[in-house]
Amino acid sequence: MTHSSSLSAPELSSPELQASRRGPLVSLGDLAWDVLAKPDTTLLPGGDTTGRMELLGGGSAANLAVWAQRAGYPSTFVGKIGRDRFGELATADLEAEGVRAELTLSGQHRTGVILALIDQRGQRAMLTGQGADWELLPEELPRDVLLGAGHLHLTAWSLFRDPPRAAALEAARLAKSAGATLSLDPGSFQMIGQMGREHFLKIVDNIPFDIIFPNDDEARAMSLESDPERALAWLRSRYPHALVVLKLDEEGVLLEGPTQPRTRVAATRDHLLDATGAGDSFGGAFLAGWLAHGDAVQAAELGAQVGGWVVSRFGARPPADAELETRLVSVGVKALSAAGVAQ
Repeated sequence: MTHSSSLSAPELSSPELQASRRGPLVSLGDLAWDVLAKPDTTLLPGGDTTGRMELLGGGSAANLAVWAQRAGYPSTFVGKIGRDRFGELATADLEAEGVRAELTLSGQHRTGVILALIDQRGQRAMLTGQGADWELLPEELPRDVLLGAGHLHLTAWSLFRDPPRAAALEAARLAKSAGATLSLDPGSFQMIGQMGREHFLKIVDNIPFDIIFPNDDEARAMSLESDPERALAWLRSRYPHALVVLKLDEEGVLLEGPTQPRTRVAATRDHLLDATGAGDSFGGAFLAGWLAHGDAVQAAELGAQVGGWVVSRFGARPPADAELETRLVSVGVKALSAAGVAQ
């Protein structure tokens, strides 16, 4: 049975006071420089057209850290960049957001660059130029940061090849050994297919995550089920210990976990301009709420508000404005910040 949800702001409670004693959220993985391009007309071979372009800091793991920080939870990013101008710019973006950056600098590899081509419907296709973030090694991990984490977030971009897979798995081991919770974003249905479903599942099965954040395409690739409800049931059966947060775009989010009944949280009705970063912003906001008060439904409502705001703007980290502040307040973010979560 699926329960529906109505928006309500979380109140300060003993779980939130307990959150003040947790360590920060640590997000490990990709930090890159995004090139966003939305043509005004169809791109034709040999043709030329106008459009909108932006150059911004990006990377799924870095984006999630930014959005958790914006939503009130202290966050740290762990990764690897090149000793180049793009790396300097991407790092400056993180630091301007208040995210602590624990970075390994490489003289052998450039900072990654991602091209996001956005169509007229706002959907995006990504071309990822593998950079230094794909070269992180276990011996380069900041062990003290991982051992002090309250939560570790991984994306499957850190699992699709090795390196950086060994570093991601070691980070998970370290954080878990110190009592942190762990979340995983499956990353890319296309990369799951290219890697091979069984190989991907074998790796994921050995990661002790507490939350998994697949979108519809990723859930299909993992479960081979085309219906979201059946895909969710497959994920719950495969990972009975985990909370599954299934992102369904305009259909909202389906939640189910060991202590969480199956619940649908509605999406907002924002106009879709650009889907870049929608899942990362949802995940960061969700984790900010969940880590502070432990209520998955209210965390998903916060994530839906933030994700809706993001898709109605250009880029994964649009500049904050009064409307975003209003949305955050409406779902209790000021209360989360007031809980005194440890920096």
